[in-house]
Amino acid sequence: MKKVFTACYAPSTLGSFLRSFTFGHVRQLDAVASRFLVGLNRKAPLLGNPGENEFIFLDVDDTIIEVHGYQKQGSGYGYSGVRGLNALLATASTKDAVPFIAAQRLRKGAANSARGAKKFVTEALGTLTRCQPGSKVLCRFDSAYYGHGPVSAAMKAGAQVSVTVRMDPAVKRAIATIPETAWETIHYTDAILDESTGVLVSSAEVAETGFTAFTSRKKAERVPGRLVVRRIPELNPKKAAGQGTLFDTHRFHAFFTTVDSGVLDTVAADKTHRQHAVIEQVNADLKDSALAHMPSGHFGANSAWLVAAAIAYNLTRAAGILAGGTFANARSATVRRKLIQVPARIARSARKTRLRLPLDWPWQPEWERLFTSAHAPPQIA
Repeated sequence: MKKVFTACYAPSTLGSFLRSFTFGHVRQLDAVASRFLVGLNRKAPLLGNPGENEFIFLDVDDTIIEVHGYQKQGSGYGYSGVRGLNALLATASTKDAVPFIAAQRLRKGAANSARGAKKFVTEALGTLTRCQPGSKVLCRFDSAYYGHGPVSAAMKAGAQVSVTVRMDPAVKRAIATIPETAWETIHYTDAILDESTGVLVSSAEVAETGFTAFTSRKKAERVPGRLVVRRIPELNPKKAAGQGTLFDTHRFHAFFTTVDSGVLDTVAADKTHRQHAVIEQVNADLKDSALAHMPSGHFGANSAWLVAAAIAYNLTRAAGILAGGTFANARSATVRRKLIQVPARIARSARKTRLRLPLDWPWQPEWERLFTSAHAPPQIA
């Protein structure tokens, strides 16, 4: 390693460095990660080339990183029942571009999902705006973030909102006002297309109604929008034969959105909101690499580790985009295995160090595109 790189630190040295981080140092590292991402986006189009009317999706969610041992600072039991630390992430993507991490924050394991979400959303949108100025942004949240704080922060920054709602009395009353004729069949799990009639055979239906969120707050803080509701039949496998219900019963899943119906109709809004699950791919990718475990018992060190993991993930995503081909949409583990872990042999000649790559290497064209992009000659102004 010392022949290829100018410096190589021992793991114990890096551990001592991470343990020196305080909360203020981690916030400084967050600022570095944000500026690094903006600069990285100039070198590699992380969001592709979204159209003028195309949304950039900012997805916010948290995940529990399991830890072991009582000496891990901040560890605790959260909503999953697993002892761990809570990592809050915001990912940005488009319909064609795979997500990258726009912001990250490590919290105590027992932290509520929405804790600090208002400021976190503001910071994530600020970074995204610097990456793609003047773009249309749609923030997608699950029900844990259905609150005035995250929603108002998104709208104040000029973004639209799509957030799953809890089934409180106000939402149930709104669903009850939807007429039976308003329900429209959608393409859902196990849906079948009848080729003879061209009709979609599916048990899932969707409809919408007008809705004003946060009516318990003062009028200036209430948010008007649409309540989009998806329903599927309530199946009871335990009911006895011949003992069906008098009326058909359904399970309802509703979300609130501020996007105008002329931009996304009922079916398109439902499909777009369900794609919020793309952030789970990022969670799984991180847990398959840097977040497989948290390396330190010091909370500040683990917080810095999360930021470093996000920087490495975005850098790997950029490498895949520059390499092109299948790597543009590949998982970061695939990029590491095929492009970064190069099977090269170190050779020295005329006081120069050379890396000799194997012949007939299957990923040679992609690697050469990446190398050419990263080491292009400087442009003369």
